[in-house]
Amino acid sequence: MNPDKWIAVGCLWAALGVTLGAFGAHALKETLEVSDQLGNWQTAVRYQMWHALALVLVGLFRQRGGGARFAPWGFLIGSLLFSGSIYCLSLDVARSVMGPITPLGGLLLIVGWVSFALAAFRQESNP
Repeated sequence: MNPDKWIAVGCLWAALGVTLGAFGAHALKETLEVSDQLGNWQTAVRYQMWHALALVLVGLFRQRGGGARFAPWGFLIGSLLFSGSIYCLSLDVARSVMGPITPLGGLLLIVGWVSFALAAFRQESNP
């Protein structure tokens, strides 16, 4: 995908993160507090937001001619699986399926960051 599109995807992913954060803090607050899941919801939002910013960052890196072809996919799919599964677990949705998905998402996030780091090491300086 072209770098500008990754920037746009990151911005939209961040907008969704803000929306889900507000939804959890207001519409779902009582439900999440009763089930002691508000902290988990906030963790999911935090990871989604950080990786939305990472998508924008990798898009900017790629605009400069950097590689990192796998990194944005790792960030997007990883945060979708990681945060999405925690959202579901917080609402007690498909618990038996979502539990194993969370670490898979986390692994993709780690691989995305390592991939980004390797691309940055390989990038030649532009004076």
